[in-house]
Amino acid sequence: MDEISTNTLLIILAILICISAFFSSSETGMMSLNKYKLRHLAQNGDKSAKRVQDLLEKPDRLIGLILIGNNLVNIFAASIATFIGIRLLGHLGEALATTISGIVLTVVILIFAEVTPKTLAAYFPEKIAYPASIILSALLLPFYPFVWGLNQVTNGVLKLFRINLDNREDSLTHEELKTVVNEAGALIPRRHQDMLLSVLDLENVTVDDIMIPRSEIVGIDINDDWKDIVKQLTHGTHTRILLYRDTIDDAVGFVHSRDVLRLLSKTQFSKETLLRAVREIYFVPEGTPLNVQLLKFQRNKIRIGLVVDEYGDIQGLITLEDILEEIVGDFTTTMDLPTSNTVKQSDGSFLVDASSNIRDLNKQFKWKLPEDGPRTLNGLILEHLEDIPNQNICFRLSGYPMEVLEVKDNMVKQVKVMAAQYRKPRKA
Repeated sequence: MDEISTNTLLIILAILICISAFFSSSETGMMSLNKYKLRHLAQNGDKSAKRVQDLLEKPDRLIGLILIGNNLVNIFAASIATFIGIRLLGHLGEALATTISGIVLTVVILIFAEVTPKTLAAYFPEKIAYPASIILSALLLPFYPFVWGLNQVTNGVLKLFRINLDNREDSLTHEELKTVVNEAGALIPRRHQDMLLSVLDLENVTVDDIMIPRSEIVGIDINDDWKDIVKQLTHGTHTRILLYRDTIDDAVGFVHSRDVLRLLSKTQFSKETLLRAVREIYFVPEGTPLNVQLLKFQRNKIRIGLVVDEYGDIQGLITLEDILEEIVGDFTTTMDLPTSNTVKQSDGSFLVDASSNIRDLNKQFKWKLPEDGPRTLNGLILEHLEDIPNQNICFRLSGYPMEVLEVKDNMVKQVKVMAAQYRKPRKA
């Protein structure tokens, strides 16, 4: 060492600091990679991604290699820095020269071999990790015995603390997957993000939330006069029509409009021929999650069913289109005259049909009405007031000022809702 010039030692020290920076940046770059993107690239034949994936399959071996290399380089750098300090500052005393050189080297390593390269690697992990994997793969061969021995010791220490490295959690949870979709930004169009989130939320929504309530089911009483039945069949706007006897609880089945047209073209069209064309009813238990019901519809090749409670009473009607609209939004069209359950007023308030579904109102207007109880606004109001209100009564529900405008048949028919949610003023 005495025969080597000071300038040469400074060059060697600079090289060692660069090597230390390489190990530091490669460690951060490897650990900052998006493992799902890496897996995708590796499966599509990217050799660099495959090489990095092979290294990351055993992170203890990779970390051991990087730390061995980094520590060896830093030890050599410290020795050379000490020797240079004694040469340049020997007149101050060997101990003081060693201390000063150690402080200077620590600052230099922190800036140029730790913080700066690790920050760079954290922002650009792929640009650092892919080239570094070539060198690390090559270094793993000569250093393998040392790395293996180090891993045996460290894994043994972890086992003493009952830490099982084989139980690593490598999959995304439901909420984590939603966060990934939300954070995709411009990579996934907003419309597609909404659809993906809706698919993920299907398991949190049940058929009760989106079904057509019993009171709104459109059907034909087979006991009606035959002329009235024919008129309803020919003027109906639905593809599948429910037939029942006297009440919906005594449902007979669904008849397809295509079958009705075929029967109408024949001379002998009667109740008997109509009943023979009826298709069997598919019943859906209330509380069934939408993701489960979607699979059941697909498996049974069915598009419509009646929702029943635990006693077998019909509560509503659910269709395949209703579930699909939860994913992609409203897309069906009907022959009904255009109507609206909600009308915005000039003062910013809304005239709302109280039979409207609470989830639909929340989604449409970004309101925050509670969804864990009644399904309709009418039911929510009755639950809140614990009585059937009179007209023009005003109250505040979940922070929203409301006024009952119409009550009929023991039901709230129309409500005026102020869009702005009321918040209590903060105490001074």
